[in-house]
Amino acid sequence: MDFKLRPWRIEDAESLASYANNSKIAENLRDVFPYPYTLSDAKGYIEFCLGLKEQLCFAVEVGGEAAGSIGVFIKDDVYRKSAELGYWLGEQYWGRGIMSKAVLQICELAFSNYDIVRIFAEPFARNIGSRRVLEKAGFELEGILRKSVCKNGIIEDSCMYAKLKD
Repeated sequence: MDFKLRPWRIEDAESLASYANNSKIAENLRDVFPYPYTLSDAKGYIEFCLGLKEQLCFAVEVGGEAAGSIGVFIKDDVYRKSAELGYWLGEQYWGRGIMSKAVLQICELAFSNYDIVRIFAEPFARNIGSRRVLEKAGFELEGILRKSVCKNGIIEDSCMYAKLKD
């Protein structure tokens, strides 16, 4: 299925709110991702992304709509050669290979445009779909972080995946 990564536009707020307002998405992301996800949340997120400097934060456009989000966020201090990857996609597009390809694209952009050597992601251990996305995009599992996150009152494991610059 065709998709493209592109900068966010304020007019994406309605489609963003529509796709993001899904408990199945929210349960696999950090608590900063709200549920329910409102139009106000969407506008705030888009404004945040548009204000970022030296970071990559894109809409994942499918069928002419912003149906997801992906970003690579450069770290600082002793972690300044690393960046964190985050992403989500509307449920109706899961299992179609879109996000694995999007991850490959954004990693290529990040490695070619920034002075980094490592991109990492930390999915919850139970999020098999996200783990598969990372593995298909060439990320390697570096370890399981036992009892490292608390989501919805449940303490659970997360994973550390990374991709190194060639």
